[in-house]
Amino acid sequence: MLLAVDVGNSHTTVGVFEGELLRCELRLCTRRGWTRDELAVSLHQALGLTGLELSGIDQAIVACVVPAVLGPLCEALGRYAGVEPLVVGPGIRTGMPIRYDSPQDVGADRIVTAVAAHERHRAGDEGGLIVVDFGTATTFDVVSPKPEYLGGVIAPGIGIAADALFERAAKLPRVDISRPDRVVGRNTVGAIQSGLVYGYIGLVEGLIARIKAEVAWPCRVIATGGFAPLLTKESKVIDVLDDALVLEGLRIIHGRNQHVGGRGR
Repeated sequence: MLLAVDVGNSHTTVGVFEGELLRCELRLCTRRGWTRDELAVSLHQALGLTGLELSGIDQAIVACVVPAVLGPLCEALGRYAGVEPLVVGPGIRTGMPIRYDSPQDVGADRIVTAVAAHERHRAGDEGGLIVVDFGTATTFDVVSPKPEYLGGVIAPGIGIAADALFERAAKLPRVDISRPDRVVGRNTVGAIQSGLVYGYIGLVEGLIARIKAEVAWPCRVIATGGFAPLLTKESKVIDVLDDALVLEGLRIIHGRNQHVGGRGR
């Protein structure tokens, strides 16, 4: 079985594949102070909830944007699962050329989701993709019809915006990020929610319009990430909501790199 791990700034997503079948999907809070053994315990307990065991893993792939976690995670998988994980980064085969000025600077999660979006949602030979990932940051990644990863946009995530408003404005309360009843709020909570939700939709739709105006081919817009379900419902420019991109992308990239890394046992 293949263990796929995506370490994000806020959450770590874990999936186990048996062939192309996703046996389980789990989410952990990312902790930068994780040790090798703490990570092993967290993975063991999380997999145990689904009836799986860490010792049953014979292959692994990792995408990580938190450098402090990568070393302990690889050590945990080596010691307790007996596998050397494939790490998404420079030198691995993705099947998608990266046209960034410095390809090594692109977050591994952005490449992974772009690969999966192209495999699952490409619109023929003449259409490209815009992948919007609503995570800690909101990223817009552009994939050409060839396909090529062309780059994109990074904006503060809606959660960051909500936290900053609460922390920097003394009289404003922290609120749940949810759709308000109306745009014109009639109380402070409603006014903040409107600014967050509808203001963020304006940001997303404006950037997508500018991206489409800059490329020479039609684009489908794919949304993923924690806040994607909320914002997709309110936006007229998002074509597809796909929460499975990151794990599917890891599985696809692992399949393209079967000659890389070790299987352990």
